[in-house]
Amino acid sequence: MPRNWADFQYEIYLNGMTGAVPRLPTDLTRLEELAAHRLAPGPVGYVAGSAGDGSTARANRAALERRRIVPRMLRDVRERDLSVRVLGRSLPAPLALAPVGVLSIMHPDAEGAAARAAAAQGVPFVLSSASSTPMEQVAEAMGDAERWFQLYWGRDREVTRSFLRRARAAGFSVLVVTLDTPLVSWRPRDLDQAYLPFLHGVGTANYFTDPAFRSGLAKPVEEDPRAAVLHFLGLFGDAGHTWPDLAFLREHWDGPIVLKGVLHPDDARLAAEAGMDGVVVSNHGGRQVAGAVAAADALPRVARAVGERLTVLFDSGVRTGDDVFKALALGARAVLLGRPYVYGLGLDGQPGVEHVIRCLLAEFDLTLALSGHTTPSTLGAADLDGTPPGEHDRAH
Repeated sequence: MPRNWADFQYEIYLNGMTGAVPRLPTDLTRLEELAAHRLAPGPVGYVAGSAGDGSTARANRAALERRRIVPRMLRDVRERDLSVRVLGRSLPAPLALAPVGVLSIMHPDAEGAAARAAAAQGVPFVLSSASSTPMEQVAEAMGDAERWFQLYWGRDREVTRSFLRRARAAGFSVLVVTLDTPLVSWRPRDLDQAYLPFLHGVGTANYFTDPAFRSGLAKPVEEDPRAAVLHFLGLFGDAGHTWPDLAFLREHWDGPIVLKGVLHPDDARLAAEAGMDGVVVSNHGGRQVAGAVAAADALPRVARAVGERLTVLFDSGVRTGDDVFKALALGARAVLLGRPYVYGLGLDGQPGVEHVIRCLLAEFDLTLALSGHTTPSTLGAADLDGTPPGEHDRAH
């Protein structure tokens, strides 16, 4: 039986009859400001900050806001089903929690709390390589729930091979390879506070517990943590990877592989030719290239380029249920949600993350129905206004 996500609003209203109101705002765009008031400036700046002057992050929001939904009337929308099939997996809604590293800077329960929240709501959790919690502990917290592993593709092949082996053994089913971070960009909010969690051994849990990583140290991590941090920094990124190198990942991962950070249609075609299973149209939430194309502007071109050859996912700028609607109408199969759930975590731990998931999907469910649809599969560019010429040529 499909879940009726929209019922969350009635749960809120009924609780209000006893005087209870939500602990966090139901308008998820307010979470960043609330986090800035309640949490330390270093962590909030690290999560909220962007490359350069923030123009790419602003462009992400503007590109979604510019497109307007065109509702259709007198359609039977009483029964709705938000479930989708993504990468061979049945999901209750077109949503996963995006990989975000160093979550312990926002809440002591870190990735474990976010992963449990995702599992409780049935949506996949994508664990970052740069997590504060080892992947095995996160897997244990999730039980049998759907989980994906994000790889920062570094210089040490043995560490990469070990990560992939560990992730598969821990039940992670999909590999998400981030391509857009071979180097860390110029991020003024972090630079102005000289704030980089990795220098303090935060976000290094998967590395510090990895046998291949530890074998490259002169002394155990516990005896010389500074040397371990420097070793981590030396192998974290690799600006020399090229398309033929993907064969190494395919050789050592027998499940779906998704490339994250694709914005150009030719790169999407190359991903298909390399035998990949999907791409995430993403500019890292505006954190890597100042002045880059907005992710929502790149999405329809990428979707048209690969057709049904690849599963197209989307992130960068998603804040609301109507953003999810728009991303699907522009060609995405599902979206990855980042900053809002991290703010929810920082403000209220696992319940905060669950609140964000439920708010987003309730609003999406209602937007879908009120626009004349009962399933994500019927959405297409014709459901939007304010789209550039050519986007209406494509529909699901």
